[in-house]
Amino acid sequence: MTTKDRPSTLPVKWAVLGTGSIATTFADDIMLTHNAALVAVCSRTLEAATVFSRRFGGLRIIADIGTLAADPLIDAIYLATPNTAHFDQARTLLGAGKPVLVEKPLVTSAAQATVLADLAAEKQTFAMEGLWTVFLPAIDHVRQLLADKVIGAVTGIRAELAYAKTFDGNSRFFAPSLGGGSLLDLGVYPIALTLSLFGSPHTIAGTWSAAPTGVDMSADVTLGYEGFQAKLSVGFDRTGSNRFIIEGETGSLVIDAPFLKASRIILTRNPIVHHLAVPSGSGRLSRVAGKIAGRLPLPGLTVYRHGFPGDGLQFEIAAASRAILAGQHQQSQMPLAASAEALGIIETIRSRPPS
Repeated sequence: MTTKDRPSTLPVKWAVLGTGSIATTFADDIMLTHNAALVAVCSRTLEAATVFSRRFGGLRIIADIGTLAADPLIDAIYLATPNTAHFDQARTLLGAGKPVLVEKPLVTSAAQATVLADLAAEKQTFAMEGLWTVFLPAIDHVRQLLADKVIGAVTGIRAELAYAKTFDGNSRFFAPSLGGGSLLDLGVYPIALTLSLFGSPHTIAGTWSAAPTGVDMSADVTLGYEGFQAKLSVGFDRTGSNRFIIEGETGSLVIDAPFLKASRIILTRNPIVHHLAVPSGSGRLSRVAGKIAGRLPLPGLTVYRHGFPGDGLQFEIAAASRAILAGQHQQSQMPLAASAEALGIIETIRSRPPS
């Protein structure tokens, strides 16, 4: 019985490919869903698979990707492997008709994303990038607040996502062979969120600086829309404010730090209050001051809290599982075309000489 034939009341039976930290988070958070269950693990080594299996209640161990692709008891696979492994693995699984959820970034180039999109369409099989931020309850609320025009017409977007990393040429952050670089690791978040909320930009501009290995240490991206610009900044060279700020004619919406794990939205309708609750700068004092101000009953300030258990992957897992059970080949909030577009933006920036 294929997933298309399964009753919608049955959970999707997932396997995870990979046993690293993101695979562990997936295994923890899938237990917070009602339409999905983790039943198997596949790894390069039996030892790693055995440890992972025992940690999560005795998952079935599958020896290799070929066996995984052919297993009739597995409904879908989550790819939790290095960036540069995603394309070949997803292509193998989709070719066998297995739905896939691929940890971000989907792949390392827009051309690869297009190949996977074409294959998923040909095989009539579900595929999605696991960019979990897009599915968080706080982001759903932001969509509604924008639809309700609570800040009037949008006049600008400012977002920063930066975490200081000690340079190590062999790490996944800096090694070209592992798909390193701040844009693939961090940039996909603000770019994908901007595309999800506002659609395709009219113009793309930006700069980047190089790490010793040649990957991008930091980058600034400007996406042009009708009437406003989205200015997005990412990097491994500092720890940033990590907020996503949407400015409008009558106020601002702030997806508070860290916005990739959004749990608090600040609506400000007063410029002075905005600067108190959302101070400029990336230092620790600035972040602490913002947290304190955000708890005070200030005029023109509304705070919406959307806390959740776990790490937040349960929302993307549930969304992907709903789509699979419904026989869909794409998820409307995270279609493969959007993943390809985000990678195309990254390629446009990286095609220019570093600054």
